[in-house]
Amino acid sequence: MTETTAPAQHEVSVVIPVYQGERTLAAVVDELAASVTDRVSPQGRPYRVVEVVLVHDCGPDRSDDAIRALAGSHDWVRPVWLSRNFGQHAATLAGIAASGGEWVVTMDEDGQHDPEAVGVLLDTAMAEQADVVYARATNEPPHGALRNAASRGAKWLVERLAKGAPAADFSSFRLVLGEVARSVAAYAGPGIYLDVAISWVAGRITTAPVEMRSEGDRPSGYTMRRLVSHFWRLVLSSGTRPLRWVSALGAAAVVLAPVLAVGLIVGRALGSWDVPGWTSTMILLMVTTGVILFSLGVIAEYVGLAVNMAMGKPLYLPVRDRREGPLGRDGT
Repeated sequence: MTETTAPAQHEVSVVIPVYQGERTLAAVVDELAASVTDRVSPQGRPYRVVEVVLVHDCGPDRSDDAIRALAGSHDWVRPVWLSRNFGQHAATLAGIAASGGEWVVTMDEDGQHDPEAVGVLLDTAMAEQADVVYARATNEPPHGALRNAASRGAKWLVERLAKGAPAADFSSFRLVLGEVARSVAAYAGPGIYLDVAISWVAGRITTAPVEMRSEGDRPSGYTMRRLVSHFWRLVLSSGTRPLRWVSALGAAAVVLAPVLAVGLIVGRALGSWDVPGWTSTMILLMVTTGVILFSLGVIAEYVGLAVNMAMGKPLYLPVRDRREGPLGRDGT
């Protein structure tokens, strides 16, 4: 008779960057307290939140007092203190670097993300053998029609710029394999967009349907200036494809220059225009503009290579056998 062994428990670290959490953070941690004990996902997988890492990003309220109180009340709450405000992605990376769980879940401080959905994300990761699972909102985000439309447009653009980065799926509520998350936190450089960095090394990225909750009456920490800066960081992290477009534009100008030259010469011969020097001036402008754009594109390629190196984009990422990690826990 073969004795069946119960599947081992999945250990989850929850990372929360805190900027304006004075009024909402305690409620979020109280909800997470239910997951510190043994839990079972909707599909029957045992898991437990082993730690909640609260990263103080030096916001304008008294979030630091809230973090101290929660750390004093719960031994599974771990504070991480930043020297100044570095932004959501940098704070999230700092929390990931301090985590130790097999899985890392990142959440917002405002209560919009339901801790009960962690089991759903875990089930999806195991069923699809995915390194990363983003929560895909089943309802419209509570940010207003204009901001939601701008967000969708920005993500659409970045998907075209960054090959392999599923920007449309990006969400701050995500489950990441622990070794992948901590490796990203180790090599990511200043100004990097977290989800783009994850897409560089994650073997499989997928989504799980999750209903998002209201942010309540707490004002958003993202002003228009911060949102534009957020988008620009996403574009800059997306790779060198925009720089290659400059090279392609320059090359096209050089190729079209002879065609334009023939047209201008024919027009001059037929008397379509009779401005001395105009034909030669236009040909010269076309050729020189193409050469300049192409040269700038070549230079930009070198700059882009240096940027990727500065950001820490790895040549490869060694990991252990997937079957020896949590993804192999179902015996598949």
